[in-house]
Amino acid sequence: MMWVTWENVGVDRIGCAWLILREIDPQAQFRFIPAGSPIPENTEPFDIPGVKYSHHDGHSSFYALVKQHHLQDSVLHRIARVIDEADTIQAASVEPAAPGLDVICEGLRLVTGDDLTAIERGRMVYDALYARLSLEQ
Repeated sequence: MMWVTWENVGVDRIGCAWLILREIDPQAQFRFIPAGSPIPENTEPFDIPGVKYSHHDGHSSFYALVKQHHLQDSVLHRIARVIDEADTIQAASVEPAAPGLDVICEGLRLVTGDDLTAIERGRMVYDALYARLSLEQ
């Protein structure tokens, strides 16, 4: 399936792409559009305001994907909390990885030539985060 999101990916969109490829659609392809552009037909949008897989009730788009696909993996739920804290306004900070993950994802976007490369390189970051958080289970 072709998934679409806004260009200039960050912590939530990179995480969503990782989750989509890992748990939802291993053959996923991604397309990046300018903010505010119409959503192309025959695509599944994510992290775009007003779509199913976006921010709802103070949670990130990653959280929406986990919830909508009924993913039960507790590490994925923890990553959702980390991304929530890194990407949305939170009343309290409880996830020490959140600020660092946000900075790393922003840096990936800055050092890569395009969003697809940022997502590809970001997959290793999220694989590493998953592995580290799995040790705490």
